Amino acid sequence: MSERRLGPASRAIYALGDMSTNTALSTLTMIYATFFLTQVAGLRPVLAGAVPLVGRFVDAISDPLIGRLSDRTNLGGARRRPYFLMGAVPFGLSFAMLWTVPDFESQLALFVYYAVLYSLVSIASTLCSVPYLALIPEMATDYDDRTSLNTYRSVGATLGIFCAIGMRGFADSLGGGAEGWALAAVIYGFGIALPWLWVYRVSFERPEFRRTEVASPPLLSSLLSALRNRSFARLVSLYICGRLAMDLVGAMLILYFTYWLGRTEDFEVAMLVFLLAAMFGLPFWFWFSKRVDKKRTFMVGSLLWTATQLSLFLVSPEWPRWVGFAGVLFAGFGFAAVDIMPWSMVGDVIDEDDLETGERREGLYNGLLMFLRKLAGALAVFLALALLDFSGFQDGQEQSASVLMMIRVLASLGPAIFLFIGFLAAIRYPLTRERHAELLAALEARGARRCCRADAATTSLCTVQLGNSLGDGSGDLVGGCGAGDRFGCRLRQPLAAVQWRDSPFVSGVEHPDRIRSSGDQRD
Repeated sequence: MSERRLGPASRAIYALGDMSTNTALSTLTMIYATFFLTQVAGLRPVLAGAVPLVGRFVDAISDPLIGRLSDRTNLGGARRRPYFLMGAVPFGLSFAMLWTVPDFESQLALFVYYAVLYSLVSIASTLCSVPYLALIPEMATDYDDRTSLNTYRSVGATLGIFCAIGMRGFADSLGGGAEGWALAAVIYGFGIALPWLWVYRVSFERPEFRRTEVASPPLLSSLLSALRNRSFARLVSLYICGRLAMDLVGAMLILYFTYWLGRTEDFEVAMLVFLLAAMFGLPFWFWFSKRVDKKRTFMVGSLLWTATQLSLFLVSPEWPRWVGFAGVLFAGFGFAAVDIMPWSMVGDVIDEDDLETGERREGLYNGLLMFLRKLAGALAVFLALALLDFSGFQDGQEQSASVLMMIRVLASLGPAIFLFIGFLAAIRYPLTRERHAELLAALEARGARRCCRADAATTSLCTVQLGNSLGDGSGDLVGGCGAGDRFGCRLRQPLAAVQWRDSPFVSGVEHPDRIRSSGDQRD
């Protein structure tokens, strides 16, 4: 395999793709339903919360479908990158249209209008974001390099949240009201579309990841097989719990500061503290994960964030302002680990799936994960707003004691519960650093077998014993290509560097010390 990697500057540019996506997703989660639809467009809270749910039903089809399509696309020798160009303009345009206020008196008409536009934004964002995420495990194949690239991506995502938080103030600076929001959305839409041209320019694809010899099953069968993957099921559990916590915090923190603490002006400051803590925490968690592994990093971050959320429940309006900000700071630091690790872990799951199926399905897995991410956010916002509506929430008025208690619970205890469930799910996540090294060794051995069976040209030939652990029941002596690849013909690292004893993946491969090099030369 080619050892090409993105340099630091290219990684920073690639991260702009997640800045674009997260600007859109964060405004929709934190501002759109809870503020814009209820206080600018005049939609009832329960209907406002239902608008994102409609978009998630669309995502149930579009996210896995586009992911699967990108697995099988071949446009000019590329699978993923053409989608950046196809989706950029529709993404920015549909986002701008979403913030217009029509002259409708009917609540039902308003609901249908915004639900349709929301669905269009969902499809357009999927065209860019799913192939974008699917490309990360292909550009970064190493266990720690994936964490590195995802660290850059998470910085971009954090900057996207900054942009989302600033949209309300930006709209007010443009005059506020429906006109101010519409103008702000046009400018934001342009900023959302533009980065994808740069992302396309700096990204690359590996030719050896494109397979033509594997017969791909139908989409439904592929989805079911992915969901039956135990490692992926564990990853989904811990990831969704983290997203539910984040989306609850994002949706409810503005109400927490406005109605419980009575300091609405502190919301933007609190989110700034939260995101700065997350951004500066990312290098630490990357350093920490290199010394332990990804799941333990996720667990430590989850516990830290859980403890902070519990403390926010105790904060009262009479306490000094710095106490609330201190709690938000530690929450942001823990959030950084909860956010970055799952996206770094999904590439390892895809390697495991490759060993089992013989197919690279980055698009399918990332499409599923992206859909579940957005579904979790929509459900969190819908349930939170429904509970507020049923508890008697009245916008712009003094709230009852029961409503204030509901706001406190949803902003603090609710996220803490989901975070702790995610911590428990991570305990049994199986793909540790050692297990992933074994996976890579098995993939390399399989690539060597394929190379020699295809009679590929090599400069040095070795012989390895391939057994049933490689999946085909063969115990024959076959050639391995000493200059080859785990996905085709080249070995990325010496086989002797891998821990072979008691490996569930490579126990059928003869130990490197007993591999015989023939020294044969081929034309």
